[in-house]
Amino acid sequence: MRFAVLLPLALIAFTGCTPHDRSPDEIRERTARATSTAARDAKAAAQGVVEGLKQQRTININRASADDLKSLPGIDDDAARRIINHRPYTDSDDLVKRHVISRAEYDRIAGKIEAR
Repeated sequence: MRFAVLLPLALIAFTGCTPHDRSPDEIRERTARATSTAARDAKAAAQGVVEGLKQQRTININRASADDLKSLPGIDDDAARRIINHRPYTDSDDLVKRHVISRAEYDRIAGKIEAR
């Protein structure tokens, strides 16, 4: 008796799980969409990595050009020129000790500079 009840229920469950017949064109279209999405996501991830690496790059204040120094937050033409004119530095904190830039300016760029 149980078998007679379970068999029809099992058949109904299995028919709901059978894959639908898809045409080759539909399969190609879905594959193309998935590939396009994956390529776009991979490109966005790669761009994020590049941006992250750019932000982590430190600038050597003993060797950097004026343009490199001006890429730092709050460093303008005059500050870049002062940094270059007071070289060499033994430590990045020398910028404040020698009164080349203010403590507030230094605090904005401290993690982005080094003196080697």
